[in-house]
Amino acid sequence: MRKIFLVLLVLLGVAAAGCGGSSGDTAAPATETQTEATDTTTSADGCSDVTVPPAREDGGGTQPKERLDPEKTYDLVVKTNCGTFTITLDQAGAPATSASLVSLAKSDFFGKTIFHRIIPGFVIQGGDPTASGSGGPGYQTVDPPAADAKYTKGVVAMAKTSAEAPGTSGSQFFVVTGADASLPAEYAIVGNVTNGIDVVDRIGALGDPATEQPTRPVVIESVTVVER
Repeated sequence: MRKIFLVLLVLLGVAAAGCGGSSGDTAAPATETQTEATDTTTSADGCSDVTVPPAREDGGGTQPKERLDPEKTYDLVVKTNCGTFTITLDQAGAPATSASLVSLAKSDFFGKTIFHRIIPGFVIQGGDPTASGSGGPGYQTVDPPAADAKYTKGVVAMAKTSAEAPGTSGSQFFVVTGADASLPAEYAIVGNVTNGIDVVDRIGALGDPATEQPTRPVVIESVTVVER
């Protein structure tokens, strides 16, 4: 059984700080091209060839003071160079984290960031402005999941370190790509992919199982909030 803390130890290093704050970890390897992502051609795998956008500094988010309207449903439409998928937020299960993600999306926090960790048959992970695996918005929310929480395909949850309390969240999220990630109930479940699971599968195939690194750039071009 693979544990998410193993993923996060790889992401953050043994001395990693929480996803919502800065740390002394070594940043992801510098890219040769430090220009914003620009579509060029579409490859056989269905993804447009792009250059890697420059990493940003840690932090930069503002924690919302209010929760979302409980009478509405909120979708996050994630546009990438490999296609678009939609996350429908679970306000009831993660009210603080849902409000945070909507606020971050509206401020374009996620635009020109990457999926920095892709583990075939397990998860795809993004939402880090620094692209190092240790960045976040500069604050944290806490929405402990239910004791019987299941991390099955299409579930969207929030990354944290093993030292942080259950349900602690910054901005880093992961989408489960395997049938069942068999994770302990420690990671805030913020929603599910309700459209574009084929795109998630496409992204999920672009990882090196040995290094858990993407085999090509997968860039989040924008995250749009849809209220209904």
